[in-house]
Amino acid sequence: MLFLGEYRVNFSGQGRIVIPKRIREVLGQTKTFTLTKGFDRCLSGFRNEDWEKETVKLMGNSALELQTAEMKRHFFSTASIVEIDEQGRIIVPKNLLEYADLTEKDAVLIGVGTYFEVWNTKKWQEYSKGVEKNIKQYASPSTFK
Repeated sequence: MLFLGEYRVNFSGQGRIVIPKRIREVLGQTKTFTLTKGFDRCLSGFRNEDWEKETVKLMGNSALELQTAEMKRHFFSTASIVEIDEQGRIIVPKNLLEYADLTEKDAVLIGVGTYFEVWNTKKWQEYSKGVEKNIKQYASPSTFK
């Protein structure tokens, strides 16, 4: 199953959010997943097994390459295994809250296929508007046939 959709969620305490049911269904029976920095100042959530697969690919690249070293630092330095409680909630670590500017009372979770992202609501709205403009430039008419 793939992570799909857009979900608005509220914080119910110090960094605690409810993971939407559809996202939890894709995570499966596990009560944990990996949460780390994403690109564009959002967070990325991975099924633990998918995280392992992606990290193996990254580890296969030479650590002597600056780009590889930077990618490893970006992802591994803040990666956390978070636990889903009985009410479907997680606590987002403080360093990740700060990185993604999740200081408001709400956030947006979006499905991105093999992972999902957690966005500051205003930043997601701004980003989405930009994507709407850009997508017309690189989508050909046959793309959606």
